[in-house]
Amino acid sequence: MEVQNAWRIVMLGKYGSGISSLANTILGENHFEINSLSDLGTRFSQSKTKSVQGRVLTLIDSSGLFLPGRSEEDVEASRLSCMIECAPGPHAFLIVLKVEKFTEQEEDIITQICKLFSEDALKYAAVVFTKGDQLPEETKINQFVAESEALSELVRKCGGRCHVFDNKYWKQTQQDEYRSNQFQVAELLKSIDQIVNTHSGSYYTNNRLQQVESEIQREQKQIRESSENMVEEVIREQAKSRVFKWRLKRYRCLSSMCRWGMRLVRGFTAIVFGVIGLKLMKSLYERIYDPWNEH
Repeated sequence: MEVQNAWRIVMLGKYGSGISSLANTILGENHFEINSLSDLGTRFSQSKTKSVQGRVLTLIDSSGLFLPGRSEEDVEASRLSCMIECAPGPHAFLIVLKVEKFTEQEEDIITQICKLFSEDALKYAAVVFTKGDQLPEETKINQFVAESEALSELVRKCGGRCHVFDNKYWKQTQQDEYRSNQFQVAELLKSIDQIVNTHSGSYYTNNRLQQVESEIQREQKQIRESSENMVEEVIREQAKSRVFKWRLKRYRCLSSMCRWGMRLVRGFTAIVFGVIGLKLMKSLYERIYDPWNEH
């Protein structure tokens, strides 16, 4: 199976919204580990490529991307992992929410997604709900969405694409076809088809993703030259690992320099450094602690 020809689908949402279980449901097999909410360690993005109903998909499970209560370094590692798995860019985004009240927490996740990528990413997105068993009888997901102005606006920005699954209760054949994961997978794939066709087969990208992809390709070239008879999938995985380690090391170094510089600024008078020096140090600080923000 040629991974490079697969459609890259990145799955984003609040930790605990059922992203990993949903990915397994779409693939029809348990490829992704289901972690408990008590696991507050760093969760890196994972990917799996598989043919699903005639389409070769690479699902990128980024369930740990917005995990709360972590250090700045852990947050950066999660962001970096997601970007590397997505590079050179995803063909579609699946924004995963539970069938429950859309609160400020969920709105903040959407804000973070748009900050990490851009609001243009929503043009490539579909909203996918889990915990579908929470829907009242004979209620469809578009009716649930219509009850919330904020949810309705999000789905509108995503081209009106929304779907619902229940990773626990809808596995078996249901009398109600709508409340069937098999039916919902087919409908979701139609939405992904629509996203890809609308953009003429191209994927979402930006300067950050392009830069990461350039670094991966550079490492791939070096690995090919030093290792004969290695399959392309292995070469790319090794290249991604090298880029991740190099970028994280660079982040740690620059972060340390920034903290030292901020202490130095506070230790001297404004006369020594002046307003310009403070502005330059602030700019460096923002680049380190929000390195994905385009300046």
